[in-house]
Amino acid sequence: MRKICVVVASRANYGRVKYLLKAIKNHPDLELQLIIGASTLLERFGNVVDIIKADNFTPLRSIHYVVEGETLVTQAKSTGLGIIELASAFEDLKPDMVVTVADRFETMSTAIASSYLNIPLIHLQGGEISGNIDNRVRHAITKLSDLHFPATNASLKRIIAMGEDPNNVFNFGCPSIDVIKNENLEISNKIMKKYFGVGIETDWEKPFILMLQHPVTTSYGKGFYQINTTLNTLKKFQNIQKIILWPNIDAGSDSVAKGIRKFRELNNSENISYYKNFSPEDFVKILKNASCCVGNSSSFIREGSFLGTPSVIVGDRQRGRERGKNVIECDYNEDEIYKSINKQLDHGIYNSDKLFGKGDAGFKIANKLASVDKFDKW
Repeated sequence: MRKICVVVASRANYGRVKYLLKAIKNHPDLELQLIIGASTLLERFGNVVDIIKADNFTPLRSIHYVVEGETLVTQAKSTGLGIIELASAFEDLKPDMVVTVADRFETMSTAIASSYLNIPLIHLQGGEISGNIDNRVRHAITKLSDLHFPATNASLKRIIAMGEDPNNVFNFGCPSIDVIKNENLEISNKIMKKYFGVGIETDWEKPFILMLQHPVTTSYGKGFYQINTTLNTLKKFQNIQKIILWPNIDAGSDSVAKGIRKFRELNNSENISYYKNFSPEDFVKILKNASCCVGNSSSFIREGSFLGTPSVIVGDRQRGRERGKNVIECDYNEDEIYKSINKQLDHGIYNSDKLFGKGDAGFKIANKLASVDKFDKW
């Protein structure tokens, strides 16, 4: 059996690969080795580890490699610490392949550690274009990787144009779409009552706007201003519930979180609820049922295009990324954001776009990992 080591190091990572993990675990010729680390182990980011274990996955290693502070320096140091810790884990587990996802600093740690140990590296979601430092990180990981599973045809072509062997590049779509395809997306107060946020008590059966806005590393120091621009705009929508999610752990996260906390204290009578995290299935339920999504999460583009959820992308974190017709882009300007949200609320649901796949990526990727010919380094 081929030992496939998958590193899950953030809540976004887990949502992207849950159905690939299931497919590997259930494949007769594959053995799943799961490593979890970084923000998945931290309570303030929602204890993703508890969700993973509740889904009947057993991590073989749980590794702390986040240096606190969420600055440019700590982000670089966390990357280095991740390389050190993951190299030890890989040496001990001796996987036949290592799977890494997308474009984050934790992904870079996985890629470097695997490459220097001569373990074939499998990269999901390569070849895409976006803003932020993620764009450079993603392309760097592509050049370290041996097998590529981009999520779109344009990304596949871009990877090949970067000099990668076309025989090692496969577009089966994104495994995040598998969650949508295979789960019941109905939402109710009964289903969601297990989540305890702050602010008003959410009535999930009534209309709501979802906001998820992350820091942007390449405009470090501006996160407080950026998040307040979006939050102040949402205040203008008095007659609809607003759901605000905690940002990720990228450099600048402290400033964004401070902005949310300060806004919450000064506006505690507003029609707003605040949450840290949801399971992949319940997050998709929220995406599906939102009247509009606002912020800079790639999920509004990726899963949002399949669901047809009206979305407003603020700022340049996702600039250049392929998207469906469900997305409007605008700058950090209250008038622009307000007009864009109104336009999306008036439009309502869009037609589903299969740009990022049809919902069977996990199964197809697992089969390819089991059947692919060996590389020279094996």
